[in-house]
Formats: sequence, C-alpha cells, structure tokens
Amino acid sequence: MKLSRRALIASALATPAIARAQGGWRPDRQITMIVAFAAGGGTDVAARTIARFMEADLGQSVVVLNRPGAGGEIGFTELARARPDGYTIGFINTPTIVTIPIERRARFSLDDFSLIGNIVDDPGGMWVLPDSPYRTLADLLAAARANPGTIGYGTTGIGSDDHLAMLALERASGTKFLHIPFAGSSLVKQNVFSRTIPLAVMNVAEGLNDWRQGTLHPLAQMGETRWDRAPTIPTLRELGFDVVEGSMRGMAAPAGMPTEIITRLAESVKKTVDNPEFQRLADQQFLPLRFLAPDAYRAELVGLRTRYQALWNLHPWRE
Repeated sequence: MKLSRRALIASALATPAIARAQGGWRPDRQITMIVAFAAGGGTDVAARTIARFMEADLGQSVVVLNRPGAGGEIGFTELARARPDGYTIGFINTPTIVTIPIERRARFSLDDFSLIGNIVDDPGGMWVLPDSPYRTLADLLAAARANPGTIGYGTTGIGSDDHLAMLALERASGTKFLHIPFAGSSLVKQNVFSRTIPLAVMNVAEGLNDWRQGTLHPLAQMGETRWDRAPTIPTLRELGFDVVEGSMRGMAAPAGMPTEIITRLAESVKKTVDNPEFQRLADQQFLPLRFLAPDAYRAELVGLRTRYQALWNLHPWRE
C-alpha cells in the first residue's frame, strides 16, 4: 500500500513523540505562529498577546508570521502545507476557513488541519445611529418589507460573517436589503457616522466602545446567548429568527500532527485563556473568549461548513 506524503511524515514523527509520552511533548526550538491577516488587525493583536503567554508555558519563543492575502487563503495554505511537527501553528478564522473552499477551488480544506482549540467567538451585531428611525429590529424589518432592496447595510466584505448573517436573516424574515461591502469595520462605521448608510453589520466587539460612548445604538446581537459584556442587547434568536453568526478565531496546525503534541499545545492554549492576566488584556481588546478543545472545535467547524454549504447552494454570495 502506497502512503501519502503526509502519512509518511506523521509516521516518522510518531515514534519520538510516543517515546516522550510519559513526560509530554517539550519543544526544543522556536515555534512559528502563522497569521493569515495583516499586522495590526484584530486577529494579529490577539495572536501576539496569546504568543507571549504560550512562550512562558512552553519554554520557547513563539514568533508571529503574517501571511495576509486572498481573504486568508495564502496564510491558511502555508499552514496546511507545513511540517506537522508542532513547530508551525497558526490562527484560523471563521467563516473563511470553511467558506473559501466552498466558494472556489482552494488550496486547502478543513481536513488539512489538526485543530488545537478555539479562543475567541465574537458574535455579529446590528448597529444604527442613536437618532435612527429604526429603534428596534422590528422597526428595521418593517421598513425593509415596505421598501425592499433600498435600505443599505455595510459589512467587511462579500462572504464575511456579517454578510452571510444578513443573507440568512433576509431568508428568515422575508426581507431584502442593499449590501454595501467595505474593506474593514472602521470604514463601515465611518459610512454610518456620515449617514451614507443607515445600518452597520459588524461584530459586537467592534461596536461596543461606540455604544458606550453613545455614538451607536444596537438592534441585535447574533450569538447563541447574550454576551456578558453586552447583556442588554437581545439575540436574533430571542427576537424570533434562528440566525447565529459571528467570527471564531482559534488555533490549528497541519494535519497529521501526533496526538501528544496536539494535546500539549491545546493545554497551553487553555492555560492562556484561563490566565487572569490574559483575561484582563482580552477584556481591554474586547475579545469574547470561548475555549473549545480540539474535538469540540472540529465538531463546531464541521457544523458551520455544512450550514454554509447549504446556504451557498440556495444563495451563492457572489456579487
């Protein structure tokens, strides 16, 4: 029987890993953490914060390597093709980790990764100006039904979690909005503040500070339950629409990595998430933490892939 290259690599790595099983895997050189987005963005800032805590736990430096481009595909592909020895890890983000292979012929799939753990789960949110005529989601939907396709909403791009959430809400509510994509949430907010568009659809964390300052008003959040940092904002489910959407950020490695190494890295991530100092820094960065161990993380992503594939089959989100 002919073995694949990845299977051969995994087999070669397994013996020394098993030999160290009693003491656990210990890295003996620098670890590279690939981030598929530009330096200074939300994922990059979170990654660099986490890297500092993992360094202390693992006893080796963890260096962030930015590989932006193609909506994350460049960095995700580099991570998937790395040697599965524990010395190359990286961040993966939803929805792009599962939607890019749905949208086009990608150079990676979810099965090309060993999952280490989810860290952040930032629910989607819907925001208007404080003096908007839409005081509630019901107000907004009533206006959209009366004037289909005329109420513009801004997102961070075609196929983003914000965009996919609105497609789902349109189907669930029998409405039609006008999608206006931007290159980032800061531009979405600028266009709401300038009254170019009446509605911003972006993660709750991205609007939280503006809400506290009184410059934005929330209509809904899209988590399974209300985020404790925004306990007064109702979820779409509470308002009668089974739409749960957001941006998960977690850590992964190439497929074929020995179980012992995955376990040790997952332990390090869990220790980081549980660390009070890290939690304080995450709170400053408005990072909604939600740790998922490897098996639970994979189950969540497989479920997302199934849901997004069904949505694509009904309504491909090319525009």
